[in-house]
Amino acid sequence: MTVDPNAVTQDFPSPRPGHRRPSPARYLVPALVAGAVAVGLGAYGKVHDPSGTAFNLAGFHSTGAVKSWLATGAIFFALVQVASAFMVYGKLPGPAWSSALHRRSGRVAFLLAVPVAVHCLYAMGYQTYGTRVFLHSVLGCFFFGVFSAKMLLLRSERLPGWLLPLVGGVVFAALTIIWLTSALWFFRTFGVTT
Repeated sequence: MTVDPNAVTQDFPSPRPGHRRPSPARYLVPALVAGAVAVGLGAYGKVHDPSGTAFNLAGFHSTGAVKSWLATGAIFFALVQVASAFMVYGKLPGPAWSSALHRRSGRVAFLLAVPVAVHCLYAMGYQTYGTRVFLHSVLGCFFFGVFSAKMLLLRSERLPGWLLPLVGGVVFAALTIIWLTSALWFFRTFGVTT
Protein backbone atom coordinates (compact mmCIF):
# COMPACT_ATOMS: atom_id res chain seq x y z
CA MET A 1 0.00 0.00 0.00
CA THR A 2 1.31 3.43 -0.84
CA VAL A 3 0.43 6.63 0.92
CA ASP A 4 0.21 9.86 -1.01
CA PRO A 5 1.82 12.56 1.15
CA ASN A 6 -0.30 15.17 -0.60
CA ALA A 7 -3.60 13.34 -0.14
CA VAL A 8 -4.91 15.94 2.31
CA THR A 9 -4.26 18.70 -0.17
CA GLN A 10 -5.73 16.85 -3.14
CA ASP A 11 -9.12 16.30 -1.51
CA PHE A 12 -9.92 19.99 -1.40
CA PRO A 13 -12.68 20.97 -3.80
CA SER A 14 -11.88 23.35 -6.60
CA PRO A 15 -12.28 26.97 -5.60
CA ARG A 16 -15.81 28.12 -6.25
CA PRO A 17 -16.33 31.12 -8.48
CA GLY A 18 -16.01 34.27 -6.45
CA HIS A 19 -13.59 32.74 -3.97
CA ARG A 20 -10.02 33.94 -3.95
CA ARG A 21 -7.28 31.64 -5.06
CA PRO A 22 -4.75 30.63 -2.41
CA SER A 23 -2.23 33.30 -1.61
CA PRO A 24 1.19 33.12 -3.23
CA ALA A 25 2.55 33.64 0.30
CA ARG A 26 2.41 29.87 0.72
CA TYR A 27 5.38 29.77 -1.66
CA LEU A 28 6.90 33.15 -0.91
CA VAL A 29 7.23 32.71 2.86
CA PRO A 30 9.19 29.41 2.64
CA ALA A 31 11.40 30.93 -0.08
CA LEU A 32 12.10 34.01 2.03
CA VAL A 33 12.81 31.88 5.10
CA ALA A 34 15.18 29.72 3.03
CA GLY A 35 17.03 32.80 1.83
CA ALA A 36 17.19 34.29 5.33
CA VAL A 37 18.54 31.05 6.85
CA ALA A 38 21.15 30.58 4.12
CA VAL A 39 22.31 34.20 4.17
CA GLY A 40 22.25 34.32 7.97
CA LEU A 41 24.43 31.22 8.27
CA GLY A 42 26.81 32.49 5.62
CA ALA A 43 27.05 35.93 7.24
CA TYR A 44 27.70 34.41 10.66
CA GLY A 45 30.34 32.10 9.20
CA LYS A 46 32.02 35.02 7.43
CA VAL A 47 32.12 37.52 10.32
CA HIS A 48 32.78 34.98 13.09
CA ASP A 49 36.42 34.55 14.02
CA PRO A 50 37.02 30.79 13.47
CA SER A 51 38.11 28.97 16.61
CA GLY A 52 39.78 26.02 14.85
CA THR A 53 37.79 23.40 16.74
CA ALA A 54 34.38 23.09 18.34
CA PHE A 55 34.17 19.48 19.53
CA ASN A 56 35.79 16.10 19.45
CA LEU A 57 34.47 12.70 20.40
CA ALA A 58 36.30 9.97 22.23
CA GLY A 59 37.48 7.26 19.87
CA PHE A 60 38.20 9.61 16.97
CA HIS A 61 41.67 10.93 16.25
CA SER A 62 40.51 14.29 14.87
CA THR A 63 37.48 16.51 14.44
CA GLY A 64 37.80 15.92 10.69
CA ALA A 65 37.20 12.21 11.28
CA VAL A 66 34.22 12.92 13.56
CA LYS A 67 32.68 15.25 11.00
CA SER A 68 33.32 12.85 8.13
CA TRP A 69 31.69 9.91 9.88
CA LEU A 70 28.71 11.99 11.05
CA ALA A 71 28.29 13.32 7.50
CA THR A 72 28.54 9.77 6.13
CA GLY A 73 25.80 8.71 8.54
CA ALA A 74 23.70 11.67 7.38
CA ILE A 75 24.11 10.75 3.71
CA PHE A 76 23.26 7.11 4.47
CA PHE A 77 19.98 8.11 6.14
CA ALA A 78 19.33 10.58 3.33
CA LEU A 79 19.62 7.67 0.87
CA VAL A 80 17.13 5.74 3.02
CA GLN A 81 14.85 8.76 2.86
CA VAL A 82 15.07 8.93 -0.94
CA ALA A 83 14.26 5.23 -1.25
CA SER A 84 11.36 5.54 1.17
CA ALA A 85 10.08 8.61 -0.71
CA PHE A 86 9.91 6.48 -3.86
CA MET A 87 7.92 3.93 -1.86
CA VAL A 88 5.56 6.60 -0.47
CA TYR A 89 4.91 7.96 -3.96
CA GLY A 90 4.33 4.45 -5.32
CA LYS A 91 7.40 4.39 -7.58
CA LEU A 92 8.89 1.44 -5.67
CA PRO A 93 7.09 -1.33 -3.81
CA GLY A 94 7.31 -0.88 -0.09
CA PRO A 95 5.74 -1.72 3.23
CA ALA A 96 2.85 0.18 4.78
CA TRP A 97 5.28 1.86 7.17
CA SER A 98 7.24 3.55 4.35
CA SER A 99 5.99 7.00 5.33
CA ALA A 100 7.15 6.47 8.94
CA LEU A 101 10.53 5.29 7.65
CA HIS A 102 10.70 8.39 5.45
CA ARG A 103 10.03 10.77 8.34
CA ARG A 104 12.35 9.03 10.79
CA SER A 105 15.27 8.65 8.40
CA GLY A 106 14.98 12.34 7.56
CA ARG A 107 15.08 13.26 11.24
CA VAL A 108 18.16 11.11 11.85
CA ALA A 109 19.93 12.53 8.78
CA PHE A 110 19.20 16.07 9.95
CA LEU A 111 20.31 15.34 13.54
CA LEU A 112 23.59 13.92 12.24
CA ALA A 113 24.14 16.94 9.97
CA VAL A 114 23.57 19.60 12.66
CA PRO A 115 26.75 19.00 14.74
CA VAL A 116 28.78 18.93 11.53
CA ALA A 117 27.34 22.29 10.47
CA VAL A 118 27.84 23.78 13.93
CA HIS A 119 31.47 22.72 13.88
CA CYS A 120 32.00 24.02 10.35
CA LEU A 121 30.50 27.42 11.12
CA TYR A 122 32.06 27.84 14.55
CA ALA A 123 35.48 26.28 13.97
CA MET A 124 36.12 27.14 10.32
CA GLY A 125 33.65 29.80 9.27
CA TYR A 126 32.62 30.58 5.71
CA GLN A 127 35.73 29.98 3.60
CA THR A 128 36.41 30.87 -0.04
CA TYR A 129 40.11 30.02 -0.54
CA GLY A 130 39.56 27.16 -2.99
CA THR A 131 36.86 25.85 -5.31
CA ARG A 132 36.08 22.80 -3.17
CA VAL A 133 35.95 24.80 0.04
CA PHE A 134 33.92 27.63 -1.51
CA LEU A 135 31.40 25.17 -2.98
CA HIS A 136 31.18 23.40 0.37
CA SER A 137 30.56 26.67 2.24
CA VAL A 138 27.90 27.87 -0.21
CA LEU A 139 26.07 24.54 -0.31
CA GLY A 140 26.26 24.09 3.46
CA CYS A 141 24.36 27.36 3.95
CA PHE A 142 22.04 26.58 1.01
CA PHE A 143 21.23 23.13 2.42
CA PHE A 144 19.92 24.47 5.72
CA GLY A 145 17.99 27.18 3.91
CA VAL A 146 16.24 24.82 1.49
CA PHE A 147 15.68 22.31 4.30
CA SER A 148 13.88 25.04 6.25
CA ALA A 149 11.72 25.78 3.20
CA LYS A 150 10.86 22.09 2.83
CA MET A 151 9.77 21.86 6.45
CA LEU A 152 7.49 24.89 5.99
CA LEU A 153 6.05 23.54 2.74
CA LEU A 154 5.11 20.27 4.46
CA ARG A 155 2.47 22.19 6.40
CA SER A 156 1.08 24.04 3.39
CA GLU A 157 -2.21 22.98 1.86
CA ARG A 158 -3.03 22.53 -1.81
CA LEU A 159 0.52 22.29 -3.07
CA PRO A 160 1.18 21.01 -6.56
CA GLY A 161 2.08 17.32 -6.40
CA TRP A 162 5.51 17.93 -7.92
CA LEU A 163 6.69 20.60 -5.45
CA LEU A 164 7.69 18.53 -2.39
CA PRO A 165 9.55 15.90 -4.44
CA LEU A 166 11.39 18.70 -6.24
CA VAL A 167 12.38 20.49 -3.03
CA GLY A 168 13.28 17.17 -1.39
CA GLY A 169 15.47 16.35 -4.39
CA VAL A 170 17.24 19.70 -4.09
CA VAL A 171 17.84 19.05 -0.37
CA PHE A 172 19.28 15.61 -1.19
CA ALA A 173 21.44 16.94 -4.05
CA ALA A 174 22.86 19.69 -1.83
CA LEU A 175 23.65 17.21 0.96
CA THR A 176 25.29 14.85 -1.53
CA ILE A 177 27.60 17.55 -2.90
CA ILE A 178 28.38 18.70 0.64
CA TRP A 179 29.37 15.12 1.50
CA LEU A 180 31.47 14.80 -1.67
CA THR A 181 33.34 18.04 -0.92
CA SER A 182 33.98 17.16 2.72
CA ALA A 183 33.73 13.58 3.97
CA LEU A 184 34.73 11.87 0.73
CA TRP A 185 37.55 14.39 0.28
CA PHE A 186 38.69 13.71 3.86
CA PHE A 187 38.61 9.92 3.42
CA ARG A 188 40.53 10.14 0.13
CA THR A 189 43.08 12.56 1.56
CA PHE A 190 43.65 11.11 5.04
CA GLY A 191 42.27 7.59 4.70
CA VAL A 192 39.23 5.93 6.17
CA THR A 193 40.10 6.30 9.82
CA THR A 194 38.28 7.02 13.05
